[in-house]
Amino acid sequence: MKRIGSRILTIAVCIITVEHIVWADTFGTGANQFEIDFVNISGDSGDLGSWPVGEGYTFSGVNHGDYRMGKFEITNDQWDKFQTELAVPVTGNPSNAYDDDPHWTGTNIPTNELSWFEAAQFVNWLNTSTGHQAAYKFTGTQGQNNYTYALWEEGDIGYQSSNPFRNSNAYYFLPTDSEWVKAAYWDGTTLQRYSNASIDDLVLGEPDPAKWNYSNYGGTEPWSVDSGVEELNGTFHMMGNVWEWMENPYSPEQYASDSDRGVRGGSYYNTTGTLASRYRAYNVTDNEAIEIGFRVASVPEPCGLVLFGLGGVVLLKKRIIRR
Repeated sequence: MKRIGSRILTIAVCIITVEHIVWADTFGTGANQFEIDFVNISGDSGDLGSWPVGEGYTFSGVNHGDYRMGKFEITNDQWDKFQTELAVPVTGNPSNAYDDDPHWTGTNIPTNELSWFEAAQFVNWLNTSTGHQAAYKFTGTQGQNNYTYALWEEGDIGYQSSNPFRNSNAYYFLPTDSEWVKAAYWDGTTLQRYSNASIDDLVLGEPDPAKWNYSNYGGTEPWSVDSGVEELNGTFHMMGNVWEWMENPYSPEQYASDSDRGVRGGSYYNTTGTLASRYRAYNVTDNEAIEIGFRVASVPEPCGLVLFGLGGVVLLKKRIIRR
């Protein structure tokens, strides 16, 4: 009876009906405290087919497991609070990967002009500040010029040969192509061309300023991360606004510490073609571009696993404070 009662209590705490499942994890302390909202992405069972979604990359509907995707792109405000909480400079080797501040300012604007290495240090802090394993391996002293990204190796706890970038024990991480594509375009049955439920919702040929931030005629600047409309799986701006860093290399299986990384989703400056699931681009790891930002993914919450087991019941935003 105790086990049954505990399960019922867990479900009672978790469940309430809304459109999407959203979790808000809290980081930092005092004035530097901030939240990251996540939506749950359910794993699929069985082989649901494969689709070419970018040069040299194929998405498969085979079960990728349950995980959470950041509802929004990481903002300048979140980045600034992370820097303050870290208490040492976000720097390292090569130095040119850390020498620019965001070009586009504003607290709720997606942070931008940052390298893959900077995004990796942010994600590592999310893990270590909440008592979890760092996702990405750096050697040297953090805050010093010798702080250098490296691959996890055989013998390292959490090493996985299929992805030596990410430690398997990490809680937060940058999404891979497969994780990002599924969160953006998967409708539960097949892969959509765009991350809205209907292609008619995307105005082709002309940008719709009320929905997604892209342009066929030259862009202006990023929007606030919570502007526009909610996408297929509860996210915002997986199409447009800023490109987003992928964890995995652009060229399949080219795992090296400085391998070019994929970027997805297009930006405020790009045309509709770059917003499609088939489109994929890349950037070098130490380059800081004003059109590139990132969002964070995570393993699922325990309540989320219970709900997935109950057939997809949805719930109210749950605020989880991690210290």
